[in-house]
Amino acid sequence: MTTIVVLFNLKSGADAARYEQWARERDLPTVNGLASVDQFEVLRSAGLLMSDAEPPYAYVELIRVNDMEKFGADVSSEAVQNVAAEFGEFADNPLFILTEAL
Repeated sequence: MTTIVVLFNLKSGADAARYEQWARERDLPTVNGLASVDQFEVLRSAGLLMSDAEPPYAYVELIRVNDMEKFGADVSSEAVQNVAAEFGEFADNPLFILTEAL
């Protein structure tokens, strides 16, 4: 199984409360509804362990994909493309990291 880790901050001027409402109402249900996804979570950074420094990223997404080929087909659908465009209005240069369990 592949887990996609997405790290990002909001764009300058983007409202965090508006983004988080959109994530709960639109992003989470859409991505969790894909057959190729076992679980999708959006996490808000709360701090760095044993540090007063700000985390480098305000948000982390974890997308647990059971079939990358099917995921590619799923994300090319019009519904997911619409959600991706909406995400792009909030996220400032997100990093999408493909990971595999050891």
